[in-house]
Amino acid sequence: MKSHFFAYISRMRYIPRWALMRNSFSENVQEHSHMVAVLAHALAVIRNEVCGGNIDAGGVAVYALYHDATEIITGDMPTPIKYYNPEIKNSYRKVERVAADKLLSLLPEELRGTYRPILYSEDAEMHRLVKAADKLSAYIKCLEELKAGNGEFKRAAEQTKAALEAMRLPELDYFMEHCMDSFSMTLDELE
Repeated sequence: MKSHFFAYISRMRYIPRWALMRNSFSENVQEHSHMVAVLAHALAVIRNEVCGGNIDAGGVAVYALYHDATEIITGDMPTPIKYYNPEIKNSYRKVERVAADKLLSLLPEELRGTYRPILYSEDAEMHRLVKAADKLSAYIKCLEELKAGNGEFKRAAEQTKAALEAMRLPELDYFMEHCMDSFSMTLDELE
């Protein structure tokens, strides 16, 4: 059997994000997933090195790389729609499950055991860090749009920051305190 899984994964770059918003610059699911992996890895390292935790930082990064893989099949549903009410949210979870099933079926049988827990996000603590990194990536996108003069992202930035604060994760709080301001700076200011 030929495996089409990785060819599907490579198509993440064709799926745009922020479809309901006027963007100063576009972002696709592949770019987003890379940034979420970088941020999730950082949160895991902070948990281990600063907060006294013990989580597989590499494993967290891998979870993050694939966290939106189902969107290859479903597309990126805008957050206001996806979470509009519990019925839509639950229905979309079922659709994501069907998409994960489809992706898993594209792998050779001998590889499925490795990818199953990643595609179905079976590790609760890794999932929690990836969720925080996903929200952090969205907040960074909002800040970058605001820095480019795009006021369309003002409310999204406020809501996303509030959601980050509500997560009450020490490693996320550490990142916000020590790293977040840099994203609002120009390149010259970063030197």
